[in-house]
Amino acid sequence: MLEVNQISKSFFRKEALQDVSFKVNTGEIYGVLGPNGAGKTTLIRVINRIVAPDSGHIRFEGVLMTEKHLEHIGYLPEERGMYKNMTVQDHAMFLGRLRGLSNTDAKQKVDYWFDKFSINDWRKKRIEELSKGMAQKVQFICAVLHEPKLLILDEPFSGFDPVNAEIIKNELLQMKHNGKTILLSTHNMKSVEEICDKAILINESRKVAEGTISELQSSIKTGLYSVKFRGNMIAFVNALWTGFEVIDKDILGDNRFRVIVKMRGDKKFDDLLRVLIGQVEIEGAEEIIPSMQDVFVDIVSNKKMVEDEE
Repeated sequence: MLEVNQISKSFFRKEALQDVSFKVNTGEIYGVLGPNGAGKTTLIRVINRIVAPDSGHIRFEGVLMTEKHLEHIGYLPEERGMYKNMTVQDHAMFLGRLRGLSNTDAKQKVDYWFDKFSINDWRKKRIEELSKGMAQKVQFICAVLHEPKLLILDEPFSGFDPVNAEIIKNELLQMKHNGKTILLSTHNMKSVEEICDKAILINESRKVAEGTISELQSSIKTGLYSVKFRGNMIAFVNALWTGFEVIDKDILGDNRFRVIVKMRGDKKFDDLLRVLIGQVEIEGAEEIIPSMQDVFVDIVSNKKMVEDEE
């Protein structure tokens, strides 16, 4: 669906993007991650042809992207620019018409989305009367009215309470199910884990990591496992010997424990289970997978440490 090829962009001799490349497949939710000032918003503006790159090019469905392709893109910018004196309905209708919808089609789609998001009572309210969360709902609706092939969202969960954030996440998953492609820039790492298929991490204008969510999480695996068991703690520790290390433990009561174990050397999960079976009653055991927050902090921090050493 989207190919970003060696995009670079500078503003007043300051590099905002340096040779950034990635591909987004049709029907994927693709995350664009990075700390503040990394270049995420500049990248999104380049894709939307708001600013031109200094070098590199973008392909949309296999061909060089032009202005014409913008009619197939829905865009929710981080800056919530809306016409404050317009009513909610007039604002949505206006933007729908700008995206090429006929008056009849725009009205049908506005009715559908207003009903789906339960904002019919706000049709005649002016934009300036809306709360931040309600305005965010309206702007999201305006971004999807024309049923774009590619939906680009910059911090879409900003301003939403947990209930409405969940509504938006479910809607994005439904769109993916229907074959839509979504490019998502956010600081909400939990949402990335829940809905993104792949992600790119940008730091200081460069791509520093890319892959599926599981690949990115596996890149910083710590070899930690959680074991819940019933039995004697001394027997548990003795069974581990020198191949494993107890990092932490919780007493659950009734002779039950939850212990965090770290593998040593080339020990594997099967080895851990093998030494424990027969010594304690294992109720559950699983690998502790790093969160995307852990991935984000680890990659950015390690890059900074390398640069400081240099």
